[in-house]
Amino acid sequence: MTRTEASMDALRRAGDELADATVATLFARGEAGTFNTLMRYVSTAGAPLPEGLPDVAREYLAATSAPPSWVDWEEMEKARLFFVDNNVHISTALSFASMPACYVVPNVARLLSATHGLEYPSKRMAETGQFTVYLMRPDAFEAGSRFIPAAQKVRLLHAAIRHHLVREDRWDAAALGVPICQEDMIGGQLFFSLLVLDSLHRLGVHMSAEGAEAYYYAWRVVGAMLGVDQDAVPKTLDDARDFLDRYMIRHMGPSEEGAHLTRQLIDLYEEVVPGTFFDPIVSALIRHLIGDTCADWLQVPRTPWDTVVRAVPHLLGVLETIEDRSPLGAWALDRLGHLTTVLELSSLTRGRVMHYAIPEQLKKEYGVTGQVPRTHRWTPPVSSV
Repeated sequence: MTRTEASMDALRRAGDELADATVATLFARGEAGTFNTLMRYVSTAGAPLPEGLPDVAREYLAATSAPPSWVDWEEMEKARLFFVDNNVHISTALSFASMPACYVVPNVARLLSATHGLEYPSKRMAETGQFTVYLMRPDAFEAGSRFIPAAQKVRLLHAAIRHHLVREDRWDAAALGVPICQEDMIGGQLFFSLLVLDSLHRLGVHMSAEGAEAYYYAWRVVGAMLGVDQDAVPKTLDDARDFLDRYMIRHMGPSEEGAHLTRQLIDLYEEVVPGTFFDPIVSALIRHLIGDTCADWLQVPRTPWDTVVRAVPHLLGVLETIEDRSPLGAWALDRLGHLTTVLELSSLTRGRVMHYAIPEQLKKEYGVTGQVPRTHRWTPPVSSV
């Protein structure tokens, strides 16, 4: 697909017609509070909808209750097996690369701050982790699954943020485009797919081209269910690379919100790491995965562990050798990976289900007054590698 500045700009002017119309109607009729209350009881696909749910919400839930008709289920099963085999590595990449990468885009960092994301990073991380685990379960798209309701709620959450910012005139749409626009949604999809694969490669994880392509395919399905324009989204990894490079060059840069979100994220994971001796490894791993330029923008501290982290690929190589040569070792490492992921998610959610309620108001102090002209943006140095 041939992309130009004009075609990328067009994506900044587009939102999500279905979800936006649903949210606008809920707020116009004063039904947002009722919707949030009743949707707490909608957590599994196929379950009866609660009495009193607004009609517009019922129509939306019916329209979004199934995955796209084009889904290749064999490819989705390959993606699930890829996740099972690499769940610890994928969780690491999501936590230490994908999330910080979102903060490197100033407009996205400011959007995250709009719903109190600055003060509650554990909630944001818990929602992301839970969403991914739901996606990679064998029954993700069957009756009784939790993934489809989660996707439906996340889509409305995005629409609610767009609704508030535009209605309250707290977003410069002429300069910035639509809040959580198609370009940002596709960029986010690539942060959680292609950038994860990049991070696994940087960590030295051995993965097949087939597995990587299947994992990316699964996130294409996710994007479709979250309202991403399927005519614009990259269909292949090569095309995804082109889009992500263009997106980051257009928008990445430092911001106060991005640095603050990153500090909150580092603090959160330092609390999870036992004791204090290993705390610096959190910053070192983020710096290793996103690179020095982005890490400096986010004010990630430099530590003596920056050098130590470079040995991670060698350690993973040893573990993968054990896995390849011993069926018992492979089983043990897979179980350890599963338990690690479950314990990490449990510590973030405190055992609760995240409900993804649509915000009825945003932070009062939130606002974006303009954008630094692209011609004045800092240009990353040419890689010496």
